[in-house]
Amino acid sequence: MLPTHDDLRKLLQGPEILVAPGVYDALSALIATQAGAKAIYLSGASIAYTHMARSDIGLTSMKEVADILTMLRDRLNTPIIVDGDDGFGNALNVQRTVRLFERAGANAIQLEDQASPKRCGHLAGKRLISSAEMVGKIKAAQDARSRPDTLIIARTDAIAVEGFEAALARAECYVEAGADVLFIEAPETREHMQTLCRQFKGRIPLMANIVEGGRTPSLDAAALQTLGYSLVIFPGGAVRALAWSLSRYYQNLLDSGTTAGWHDKMLNFDQLNELIGTPALIAQGKAYAAEGHSA
Repeated sequence: MLPTHDDLRKLLQGPEILVAPGVYDALSALIATQAGAKAIYLSGASIAYTHMARSDIGLTSMKEVADILTMLRDRLNTPIIVDGDDGFGNALNVQRTVRLFERAGANAIQLEDQASPKRCGHLAGKRLISSAEMVGKIKAAQDARSRPDTLIIARTDAIAVEGFEAALARAECYVEAGADVLFIEAPETREHMQTLCRQFKGRIPLMANIVEGGRTPSLDAAALQTLGYSLVIFPGGAVRALAWSLSRYYQNLLDSGTTAGWHDKMLNFDQLNELIGTPALIAQGKAYAAEGHSA
């Protein structure tokens, strides 16, 4: 049974902070779900890292994200929060993005107020559209929803560009415009995080973004919950762990000419097939073949 959009809303309204691991393909999403994730975050940055081996600087297209989202939804029933970047253009592009992502299985769509080409929220050199244009994008997203409970996450990157107070002012505009979740990107101190939580806690669910080595203090979920956050994403952590592991795996293979030294750090053939459900899939295929034969 597919998750309803209310499932995600209820998770955000619950007493415990929702931890959404970052994923970039169906395998990473499956593993995160098997580990116990109640929701997952399809990260635009992680898609750029893994599918293009490029930085998160606006090179990923709407269609590429939608195609990956479609594969996730075909495999999983887990609620999916999707990184919609800047909506891939103006308000009309935002509407097309929302329609496409909804059909592909998104439960929540994140939109940001950066100017194109956008870049990772923890990189320098970001530029912003006006708050008025962003309000228009939020309203366009709402109008494009086929289901009123598809969540629209409004993100502002204003701290790095216009300063903390300006970011709070922009956030107020986005809350007033009807955003379902608020994401003030890259606060650089715990005090800033406390201030924004005091201002918005109880009015709208707040989302935090933890980037290993990024600009925001690397607080754990319990500390973020105490501050007042309802949702925390770790968008690129899986890719950083993967890159660390793969660099050592490939170096060992090329140095030694064998994978023997890594057998205790990898799944074997049968273990991987068990993880992805190969025995059950083969059994299902046999059952359909038997039905066809009996007919």
